[in-house]
Amino acid sequence: MADTKRETERKYEASAEAHGEIRLPDLTKVAGVSSVVHLGVAELDAVYYDTDDLRLAADSITLRRRTGGDDAGWHLKLPVSPDVRDEIRAPLADGLPPALAALIRSRTRAEPVAPVVRLRSVRDVRHLLDARRELLAEVSVDTVTAQRLGVPASGATTHWTEIEVELADKGDPAFLDAVGKKLRKAGLRPATSESKLARALADTAPSWKRPGKEKPGATAGDHVLAYLREQYESLVAYDPAVRRDLPDSVHQMRVATRRLRSAFRTCRKVLDRTVTDPVAAELKWLAQELGVDRDQEVLDARLRARIDDVPQTLLMGPVRGRLRIWSVVGRESSRTKTLAALDSRRYLDLLTALHALLADPPLRPAASRPAAKVLPKAVRKDYGRLARRMEAALSLPHGEERDRALHGARKAAKRTRYAADAARPALGKPAKRFSKRMKAVQSVLGAHQDSVVARETLRTLGAQAHAADETAFTWGLLYGREEAAAEAGQKELPQVWKRATAGKSRADLGG
Repeated sequence: MADTKRETERKYEASAEAHGEIRLPDLTKVAGVSSVVHLGVAELDAVYYDTDDLRLAADSITLRRRTGGDDAGWHLKLPVSPDVRDEIRAPLADGLPPALAALIRSRTRAEPVAPVVRLRSVRDVRHLLDARRELLAEVSVDTVTAQRLGVPASGATTHWTEIEVELADKGDPAFLDAVGKKLRKAGLRPATSESKLARALADTAPSWKRPGKEKPGATAGDHVLAYLREQYESLVAYDPAVRRDLPDSVHQMRVATRRLRSAFRTCRKVLDRTVTDPVAAELKWLAQELGVDRDQEVLDARLRARIDDVPQTLLMGPVRGRLRIWSVVGRESSRTKTLAALDSRRYLDLLTALHALLADPPLRPAASRPAAKVLPKAVRKDYGRLARRMEAALSLPHGEERDRALHGARKAAKRTRYAADAARPALGKPAKRFSKRMKAVQSVLGAHQDSVVARETLRTLGAQAHAADETAFTWGLLYGREEAAAEAGQKELPQVWKRATAGKSRADLGG
């Protein structure tokens, strides 16, 4: 089993003027600190693991097996924000625990991890306590010896001393500012490396540098590839979040998947579709697999909100209990399906194909042309598809055929919006305004489709209630309210579409 700890910490080192010497100032002078308790010295021995090409380090991820101290075991640290990481721990074992292996699979893919650095630290620990003897932060002075393992630079060593200030659970980050101010006055400075592993690699393998984000050039190929890389990185980053069942993670991973597929379809003048079409087909498969879990999540939230709006006198029968059972059974099934997809060979092959495509993109002649000339045409083409679908859908009478047509228009609106988003770095504010208008259309169409799905589910729940000799009154009431909401949305849609197309929407993009 693995458990998670949210870690908020800052690191400091001696300034050049101090010649590497670190002396802690009197930290009882920091506002809020009543006492400093010295806990003694511990010896820590950690081996850090990564792929040969250091893929984890490139994404600011550390994986280590550590002995010594009070938290010996396997530790995986995933970045959350500056100064904040989630540390996922597993018991000490000879091999990498499967739970941690799964969380790095989107980065490592089929590549094994092996020892890359060994860190031995002598840690001198102090606790900063308030007047109630409650922990504010832990301050550690670490004397570190790092040895490079594997190749290149195998056996190279480096030494340094640093200070770590780790905020107590649920502590106020402002307290770290106060401690940091005191340390800087004492001649210390924020560490130049974000982690011990990063410092060790910088010192023992100076040829390695964490990849930075480059600004795209002026060509259409530059802009399209920059957008694709951004979405691929998002897809990979949300994989461990989905596995950990973090809020909104499935949605965000699905969005990245859809944006990638949409870009391949929109930018066929830039990228060779004989290469991208097979990858787009696999992205469609992944989006469908993720969609089961996401759709269940959205529908559950919608039905719960609808029930909360019903007066207590109209809640007849075990309505909440039946919805709860439906939700638990559905969520277990959908989550099992999602995890099975992420653990499949097919998914790993997709990640590998995306990585290879970005490393050696199949560019067409239009890729070398200015982005401001090529991308507007691609966006306008998607817009034309949306306009045709909207016109066809709005001409139909209310009913199932119109519902299907509006769902098709929704997909077209989403693709058009994604196309505008991809073009924003090149086209600026016009693309931003265009995307905003398409999002408004997509939102109304999305609300209508959600109502269609909700009504189907409410009908099923009502039938189940009736079969169990329960009153189906409330389910029928909710069905009627969904019908009314759908009708109101359809009345609003023509005006939303009119506003979205006002001002010669396509001409706004230039090109």
